[in-house]
Amino acid sequence: MNIHILGPEDAQAFQALRLFALQESPSAFGSSHEEERDRTIQQVSAHLSDSPERRFFGCFENDELVAVVGIGREQGLKERHNAFVRSMFVAPVVRGRGIGKQLIQAALVQAFEWSGVEQVSLTVTATNQAAIHLYRSCGFVEVGCMPRALKVEAEYYDEITMQHRLSAA
Repeated sequence: MNIHILGPEDAQAFQALRLFALQESPSAFGSSHEEERDRTIQQVSAHLSDSPERRFFGCFENDELVAVVGIGREQGLKERHNAFVRSMFVAPVVRGRGIGKQLIQAALVQAFEWSGVEQVSLTVTATNQAAIHLYRSCGFVEVGCMPRALKVEAEYYDEITMQHRLSAA
């Protein structure tokens, strides 16, 4: 397993895994396959371009991208102590091997390296017990719930907000 920060050169692999994720787990993401399928590789490449306060980590197995997580820092002056996890996905063929935990830990290390970040938040679909267990094992705690946050076709899904404090502040 090889985990590293994704860059523009990973755009094609990222887009392929992202589109697969949106189809395989539609209730796990705020975005949809229909919204993202027409994104060009140039758009995806720009999305992955190195930003000092937004990163995507990927896990490769045999040169194939099999898992991703994004970490970003809030930009507002009053919010810069917050970072957020997004776009977490581990392909079904490699689940249960600790890759998700390694990716979350890499994201937390990155957040800790940003001066002044005190806490990291994420949202997770309330029915996704495996992800909730993973996040808890990495030190996240539930801090809220948004009922009916997502609507996939005719079905509603609640989202749980979780937080990990990096400092005692």
